[in-house]
Amino acid sequence: MLTTTLMCFVISVTNGDTLVASCDHHQIVVRLAEIDAPEKRQRFGLDSKLSLSEICLNKNAEVAPKSKDSHGRTVAYVTCEGIDANTEQIKRGMAWVFDKYVTNKGLYDIQNKAKSSQSGLWKLDSPTPPWQWRKNTPAPKL
Repeated sequence: MLTTTLMCFVISVTNGDTLVASCDHHQIVVRLAEIDAPEKRQRFGLDSKLSLSEICLNKNAEVAPKSKDSHGRTVAYVTCEGIDANTEQIKRGMAWVFDKYVTNKGLYDIQNKAKSSQSGLWKLDSPTPPWQWRKNTPAPKL
């Protein structure tokens, strides 16, 4: 488990749960821990990316690494100018609690509040979790 918090600057946002940060003169790709946002081609994918951009893009960030994923990304908790980006994406209804990896069970309460107030993707009748969408949607042909 990685423990040192990095002081960074967010230089781009890939989607609603991934960003690129410059930390001590090098770039890292960061996957927000414990959440899963809609994919780019999925409904609310762009909304989720714009939400994370609003929270973090071109801002100072504290990146608290948790692990590395199979794509080499740093899985981390990210705080952008005092806002917990991981939790805020759930609160805004722009991501799901990632059941497979969640350790902070309190995120479910935040997600349930977003659902009951129909925030973000919870306005949809039956939003499809990204892990289910990825399983059922073929990758685009190059």
